[in-house]
Formats: sequence, C-alpha cells, structure tokens
Amino acid sequence: MSEELVELVLAETGEKMNDAISAARRDFSKVRTGRASSALVETLQVEAYGVSMPMQQVASFSIPEARLLTITPHDKANVGAVVKAIQQSQLGIAPTEDGTVVRLAFPQLTEERRRDMAKMVSNMAEDFRNQIRGLRRNARKDLEELGKDGISEDDLKWALDKVDDVTRTHESQIDDAQKRKEEELLEV
Repeated sequence: MSEELVELVLAETGEKMNDAISAARRDFSKVRTGRASSALVETLQVEAYGVSMPMQQVASFSIPEARLLTITPHDKANVGAVVKAIQQSQLGIAPTEDGTVVRLAFPQLTEERRRDMAKMVSNMAEDFRNQIRGLRRNARKDLEELGKDGISEDDLKWALDKVDDVTRTHESQIDDAQKRKEEELLEV
C-alpha cells in the first residue's frame, strides 16, 4: 500500500511539473520578438456573436512574411471585433484591415528593447523554477509523512532522491526553453 502511495506522489509531482513546463513554453511564446507569431493573438478574447471567445475560434492565421501576421476571420462580420480585440490587448501593434483580412506588421525591435525582453524572459523562467521547487517541497513533505506511516528508510531515501532527480530534469527544461527564447530575442 505505501509503495503505491509513493508512486502516486511521484507521478502526481511529475505531472504537475510537466504542466509548469508547458505553461512556461506557452508564456515564452507570447513574448514578442521581431517576428510574427500567432501565439501572441490566439488567446485574445474576441466579442463575436454576443459571446467572448478566443481568437483562434473566430479566425485562422498565416505568416506570409517574417514580420507579417494575417488574421482571416471565418465570418467577415467579425473583422471589426478582431481589430477591436487587438487594439485593446496593448500589444503595441496597430492592426490594418481591408474588410476581409486583418494584418499585423511587426516592427524591428531595438537592441535595448531586445535586452529588456530577455530580462523579462529570465524573470519568467525564475518564477517557473520557483514553482517547480515548490512542487518539490510539497512532494518531499508528502513523502516524509509517508515515512512516518511505515515505509522503510531506504524506500523513503530512494523516493526523495527520485523527486530531486525529477526536479533537476524539469529545471533544466526551463533553462533550455529560456535559453532558446533569449537567443531568438537577441537574434537580429
């Protein structure tokens, strides 16, 4: 019974850490570089048909050029709503539209702005590393309580070491994602 609980704690911790990695990658993709990316606008809420819904449900996206994102609403009546959602999002990009397609032209970022964004990504990464460490702390606490309830010291030590290994693996994945995003930001 207690071995099953140990495995359950380890599996649950690994799953939560995987969720943190996914959230980090998703948040990193929303950081604006000098390139067009639909990730910046996909989750913006658009007021269409009397309800608020994510833009990805209202329109399709394409990137014909490195710094141009085109948004084509499925229904032409929603062009104005898409433009309004982009303007309210404070992305710092002015949308243009021709009645059927909305275009976002991404300006070239300055060197100073690139460095600021790299610092922001670094801060975001540290927040996610702290989240993973918090999950590690909770898992260790749960495992130590199981140690009081009857699992052997060897099994407890193995489980605690396993949690530390999983934590290091996930922290390195955050580091890798951060490094890739910073390289992308600093690339001219």
